[in-house]
Amino acid sequence: MPAVALLAAVFAVTIEQVVQWKYGTLGLIGLLLLTVGVKAKNPTCSSIGAVVLALIVTGPAL
Repeated sequence: MPAVALLAAVFAVTIEQVVQWKYGTLGLIGLLLLTVGVKAKNPTCSSIGAVVLALIVTGPAL
C-alpha cells in the first residue's frame, strides 16, 4: 500500500507541475480549486476551478 500512495503522490505532483508550466499560476489555482472542491464535495469550489481551467484553455480561441 505505501508504494501505491507514493506513486499517486508522484503522479499528482507531476500533473501539477505540467499544468503550472503550461498554463501558469492561474492554471495551478484552477486545478487546486477543482481538486479541493471534488474532495470536499463542494460543488461551488469545483465549479469555479473548472470554469477557470476552461477559460484558460479556450482563452486564445476567444
